[in-house]
Amino acid sequence: MEPLTVAQQELYDWLAEYVRQYQHSPSIRQMMQAMNLKSPAPVQSRLEHLRAKGYIEWTEGKARTIRILQSHSPQQSIPVLGAIAAGGLVEPFTDAVEHLDFEKLFLPPATFALRVIGDSMIEDLITEGDLAIMRPVANPEQVKNGTIVAARVDGHGTTLKRFYLRGDRVTLKPANPKYKPIEIAAKQVQLQGVLLGVWRGYN
Repeated sequence: MEPLTVAQQELYDWLAEYVRQYQHSPSIRQMMQAMNLKSPAPVQSRLEHLRAKGYIEWTEGKARTIRILQSHSPQQSIPVLGAIAAGGLVEPFTDAVEHLDFEKLFLPPATFALRVIGDSMIEDLITEGDLAIMRPVANPEQVKNGTIVAARVDGHGTTLKRFYLRGDRVTLKPANPKYKPIEIAAKQVQLQGVLLGVWRGYN
């Protein structure tokens, strides 16, 4: 099986999780949003490579017919994609800097971890040095108010907070009274992950 590039793997993992959750394939626009792309061309290029390498297939001329050809085995290691602020904001995460091994747990495809910096989530028992175990957000519209998320704020960075959407405004609320909520236009926020759990005592 021909290996995938980082960009192709990112799209493949997201597609596999989306299809697993919703039993149908997403639109090109949804893929663009999930990959944080402004144009459909890079998405279409990645899809063509995935098909050429035998990872996916679709019916020509019909929308939302992508099929996943390679099934995922249970994920046994989680990439730690850097740090996330439980306080202010940090730079967006990208490449894996280390891995956590979970040989006996079944985890959703593309699960990843972020090391927590700061104490803004201490009342949710998330403290500095913990690893926040996250799953990618297949459909941001399905994220319920009050969910703990990794949210990227345009022009700033990524933060771990509770998510609330009201109209066209998002509130990212800390779990520590000494921090103020972040209130911002919804279009300036990208949900990059939903919290699955917290790993403590990792060296």
